[in-house]
Amino acid sequence: MKIKTLLIVSAIGIALATPESLQAQAKPKPAKPDVGDVKDDAKEGGKERPKFDAAKIKEIKERLKTAFEKRKKDRGDAKKDGHKVKGKGGKKGEAFGKLVRDDEKIKELRELFNAAAKEQHEKIKGLHKQLKDASDEDKDGLREQLKGLRSDWVEGMKGNREEVRARLKEIREEFKNKRDEVIDANDDDGDADPGE
Repeated sequence: MKIKTLLIVSAIGIALATPESLQAQAKPKPAKPDVGDVKDDAKEGGKERPKFDAAKIKEIKERLKTAFEKRKKDRGDAKKDGHKVKGKGGKKGEAFGKLVRDDEKIKELRELFNAAAKEQHEKIKGLHKQLKDASDEDKDGLREQLKGLRSDWVEGMKGNREEVRARLKEIREEFKNKRDEVIDANDDDGDADPGE
């Protein structure tokens, strides 16, 4: 029943769509005037073509060239510098970054992490060399050692991150802006309101 209804509806749709498609035609293009006609109109007092000044064009080319060179230089400098947030009068957040970079504990943590990374890399290289030459029974044990090194490395990285975060919190607390506390303390000391 459903198939019969579907066939009837599709046949009616095709029958109705066919006459429209037969009548459709492309629109003809408008006729273009001859080139000679345009020149004749200009001679008779119509619109004249503007004359080009070679010196003016040369000046524009020079300005464009210098603008492109300046843009290229600025883009190259931006690629070198990377993305940096800038504020009024200098780079925003630079002073706090210097505090972090110059902190002795963070320097020590960074050096320890780099030394541990080199040691880990050497161990993994050695295990990979052994894995190439090992028999099938030994390969399973070496793979387990690699998995163990990987899990130890992940745990060590988490611990290092936690130590760095703790030190950053200490630095923030040490150099925290205590402006609100000072203002509140000043308000409590004053007897009269400033508006009176």
